[in-house]
Amino acid sequence: MEFLDYASLKFLWWAIIGFLWIGFAVTVGFDLGIAMMLRYVGRTDEERRVAINAVAPHWDGNQVWLVLAAGALFAAWPNVYATAFSGMYLAMMILLFALIGRPPAFDYRSKLEGSKWRNTWDWVLVSTGFVPPLIFGVAMGNMFLGLPFQFDDYMRSTWDGGFLDLLHPFAILSGVLAIAMFLMQGGTYLMVRSDAEVYKRAQRVVDLAATIVFILFAALGIWIFFGIDGMRIISGGEPGGVANPTLKTVEVVTGAWTDNYSKYPLMLIAPVLGFLGAAAALILSKSGKAASAFWGSSLSVIGIILTAGFSLFPFIMPSSLNPNHSFTAWDAVGSELTLTVSFWAAVVFVPIIILYTSWCYKKMWGPHTVESIKENSHSLY
Repeated sequence: MEFLDYASLKFLWWAIIGFLWIGFAVTVGFDLGIAMMLRYVGRTDEERRVAINAVAPHWDGNQVWLVLAAGALFAAWPNVYATAFSGMYLAMMILLFALIGRPPAFDYRSKLEGSKWRNTWDWVLVSTGFVPPLIFGVAMGNMFLGLPFQFDDYMRSTWDGGFLDLLHPFAILSGVLAIAMFLMQGGTYLMVRSDAEVYKRAQRVVDLAATIVFILFAALGIWIFFGIDGMRIISGGEPGGVANPTLKTVEVVTGAWTDNYSKYPLMLIAPVLGFLGAAAALILSKSGKAASAFWGSSLSVIGIILTAGFSLFPFIMPSSLNPNHSFTAWDAVGSELTLTVSFWAAVVFVPIIILYTSWCYKKMWGPHTVESIKENSHSLY
């Protein structure tokens, strides 16, 4: 088929991977957000179990989006996968151990009655809720700054930097934005799935988190425009070219990460969604319209992630050591055969995942209350 030529496949995989990360942020965002706020929204054991059971039937299913996104990186952008995961190895291991700590915390927390036992697992949930969005946010911030890698004469990627080098103030603020974004998502979701005091405290979290999201999103955008060196391809790097990241010339210019919005004005819908969604979540939360606030929050999350993707495009992983060696959507990819086979696998299986996930939410929907927790104490988390 003509639309499945090599150049089209490269763009489709950029879009597919973006869609998978958005699915991860929207779904895992609310269960990580609820974990982070657990000790605040729940002042008693029953109230904490209300919050936990709001996401307990779904949190592990939500992780499928992370598995899919990582698998898609490995299949479609193998060089990005290898370079990023090896260069940021310590950060990835911290993330992995945080994710490993979540299953036992959910499953074991309510198995014993002791307050010390349950409080310990509560804090495991809180801490492992904060770590993933912080790491993902810092990683995304570093994409705008450029990462310290380049290729040698044998096309082996080399990394010149350590873990602490990733902690640039811009990247840290990006991590704080991700935390606030997930708290907003978790707070609106918990409002839908709870009542009484848990609902009111979740509402207060949304008010604060949405305000922070709005302010930080604007501040980071201004910083990118005036204070961050962006990149432009001035020769080579064509969509239909060979998958060799060294065959292009890149210039570094402050504010270049905003070029796409003048070239493709339709892309402005992304930052508009980011701002309007956060504002809607704040206003609708105050009005007691929990479901609408959740959709506003979700639109904000989608808009913010799309803004990052649109701003960087076609760059995927810029290099600060040698900008000419930066990975782009056109040269970071696998073979045409790999992209074709993987594309059709995604066409088949991603809709199936969306359908069964939707079915699970439909079957296990409904609010939890302190009374329902007490009545079903031995069958709920």
